[in-house]
Amino acid sequence: MAYLASVSSSLSIFKNPQLSRFQFSFAPPNSLSLRPRIQFLSMPMNKTSSLVVVAATTAAEKQKKRYPGESKGFVEEMRFIAMRLHTKEQAKEGEKVTKAPEERPVAKWEPTVEGYLNFLVDSKLVYDTLERIIQDSTFPTYAEFKNTGLERADKLAKDLEWFKEQGYEIPEATAPGLTYSQYLKDLAEKDPQAFICHFYNIYFAHSAGGRMIGRKVAEIILDKKELEFYKWDGELSQLLQNVREKLNKVAEDWTREEKDHCLEETEKSFKHSGEILRLILT
Repeated sequence: MAYLASVSSSLSIFKNPQLSRFQFSFAPPNSLSLRPRIQFLSMPMNKTSSLVVVAATTAAEKQKKRYPGESKGFVEEMRFIAMRLHTKEQAKEGEKVTKAPEERPVAKWEPTVEGYLNFLVDSKLVYDTLERIIQDSTFPTYAEFKNTGLERADKLAKDLEWFKEQGYEIPEATAPGLTYSQYLKDLAEKDPQAFICHFYNIYFAHSAGGRMIGRKVAEIILDKKELEFYKWDGELSQLLQNVREKLNKVAEDWTREEKDHCLEETEKSFKHSGEILRLILT
C-alpha cells in the first residue's frame, strides 16, 4: 500500500519508499528543430494552409515532449508520481506539503496490538479483493497479473491465525478497508487504467515502506517477530522486476490520455492506503 506518504515524516524508517494534485514539469523541446520553416516555401500560403502548418507543428511538439520517467517505461512514470506525493523528509524527490492534521508527523510512534490487528484485517480484505478480481477476470489486462508471487492474502491469513493462537480476538474489517475494497471492485469493472494504478501502488509500496513499517512495529509490540505478511516465496527483487515488465507491456497499448488517467489516480490510492495504515495507531 502507499504507506510512506501517510505516516509520520518524523520516522527515519520512511526514508526509502518505493501523488494532492500533481503538475508535470517538462523540458521544452528543441525550438529550432520544431520551428516551421515557412519562409522557404515558394508557393503562396493562404489562411487555411497556414493553419495546417501550425497544427502539424503543434502535433510534432506534443510527440517530442517527454514525461518524467517516460524513457524508462510507464512504471517509472508511476514511481515518479508516487515519490512526489511524499514529503522531503520521507524521500528526496518528495514535494508534498502536509496540511491536514492527519498528514502531520505523529508526535510519538506508539502502535498497539489491537490497532495492528485492525490494520492487518483491513489489509487482508483489500488484498483478497485485488487478488480475487485478478484471478476471476478474463480481461486480458488483468490476466497478465495472475500468480505474480506478490500476493499477500494467504500470508495475512496465516498471520491472523497466529494472533488467534496467542489468545487475541480477530476483529471485523473496519470502514477504511470496506470502503477501499468496494472502490476497487467498482474500478475493476469500469476503469482498468485506474485499477492498475492501485494494483501497482499497493504491492510495490508494501514491498518497500511496508516492510520497514512491519519491522518497526515488530520491534515495539511483537518482540521482533517477523510476520508472513513481510515474507515472499522467491527473490523479491526478481518478482518485482517481473511485474514491472508486465506493467510496462500492458501500458504500451494505452494512449497518452489513458496513461495520464492512470497517473491521476495515484493520490486516491495513497489516500485509501493511508487511512488503513493509520489504524495501527488506534
